[in-house]
Amino acid sequence: MQINKLRGKELDQLFESILTLKDKEECYRFFDDLCTVNEIQSLAQRMEVARMLREGFTYHKIETETGASTATISRVKRCLNYGNDAYEMALERLYGDKAEK
Repeated sequence: MQINKLRGKELDQLFESILTLKDKEECYRFFDDLCTVNEIQSLAQRMEVARMLREGFTYHKIETETGASTATISRVKRCLNYGNDAYEMALERLYGDKAEK
């Protein structure tokens, strides 16, 4: 969707760099250098929101547990419903079928 507008050499380089990372420790090191703490926390929060939405938690429960705003929760839900299925792909690879609450 929107990322297609950004396609180019620099973004390709970023994604290729991420694909070279071998383990979680390398990810920690790379993202620590690449992003601010707040940026990393925002990305992690969105993944947790996606997991919780996928498992059927209410907005209120998600907001309480993650600290995410309802705007963030709505954006993630919109991506889950109408996006590129990337959250679903990643969560399926991590957790398999929808886990129980």
